[in-house]
This record gives sequence, C-alpha cells and structure tokens, in this order.
Amino acid sequence: MRSAQQILAEANVIAVVGASRDPFKPAHSVPLQMLRHGWKIIPVNPFVDEVFGVKTVPTLADLPEPVDLVDIFRPAADAVEIVRQAAAINAPAVWLQTGIVSTEARRIATEAGMDYVEDRCLAVERAVGNLTKLT
Repeated sequence: MRSAQQILAEANVIAVVGASRDPFKPAHSVPLQMLRHGWKIIPVNPFVDEVFGVKTVPTLADLPEPVDLVDIFRPAADAVEIVRQAAAINAPAVWLQTGIVSTEARRIATEAGMDYVEDRCLAVERAVGNLTKLT
C-alpha cells in the first residue's frame, strides 16, 4: 500500500467528486490548488457544467479518461457508494478529504486492491511533500 505522499507523487489525473463552484469551500480551493501545481483535475459534479473553468462530468462512470486518484469531497455516508464506483472504473486509489472517515469505504477499497487515504487533505499533503507537477 502506497503512502499518501507516494499516491500524490505518482498521480497525474485526479477526479474530484463533489468539486464546488463556491470559492470559499475547500471542495473548490483544494482542487484549484492542485490544478495550479500541475495536476490534471476532472471535477465530478452532476449539478454544474464547470468548476474553475474545467468541464465537469456527472459521475465517475462518465470520466473521459482513466484517472490515477479519486478525491472525495462528500459526506462519509456517500463515500461508500463513491468508492464502489471508483472500484468499478479501476481507479488505483481513493482519497477521502479531511473529516471524512468510513470503515465500509476502506473495506471496499482494500478488497478492490485500491490504495486508500482518509481524513487527510490533498493540498496539505502536497505542501508538506513540496510536490508539484510543474516543470
């Protein structure tokens, strides 16, 4: 199982489930920071057409390309189904943002052979590891 730092360092494309248009929400500011540091971000939100200028897709099944990581900004109760969907598209890793913890989601991810991180912030881990995709 890879560490949070390894997952981020090895990821290039991140699907962000629950990405928000509201600039005051972490579900907007965190993926935007990752985008600015060189990761390709695909927002997953069935209620809006775009987030930070990037076209959204309604579900993980609608992703136009494979992703390296599924980042989840949804309540723990929703995380279980999202992790099931991530397993269905063969995502190699799932990441539940700060404050989101789910024993059932962890079990599903582990059984599917996915790397799993919970209750951690992508942007904090990126900063701590001084990670960037910019050349």
